[in-house]
Amino acid sequence: MIVRIVRMHFREDAVAAFEELFDKNKEQIRAQDGCSTLELYQDKDDHCSFYTYSYWENEEALNNYRHSALFSEVWPATKALFDQKPTANSLNKIHSLL
Repeated sequence: MIVRIVRMHFREDAVAAFEELFDKNKEQIRAQDGCSTLELYQDKDDHCSFYTYSYWENEEALNNYRHSALFSEVWPATKALFDQKPTANSLNKIHSLL
């Protein structure tokens, strides 16, 4: 399983627009083949800082999403709202105790 963590920092005036964009597209993103979980977090001290955690069956599934029409629509719209360069990490999930 691949866990993709993306940290994004938005302009103060763009936070609401990002939240609307995410809300509009979250179900479609989660419905992508190979995606089992999609989570959005907001930093408790910096309301302009958000993180997405998405869980993918494998790297192929993640790459298929990254090359999809949905991604090519959502990512440019998201990037336009940033005030800092985003960071992204893909991790192999080793253990999870729930």
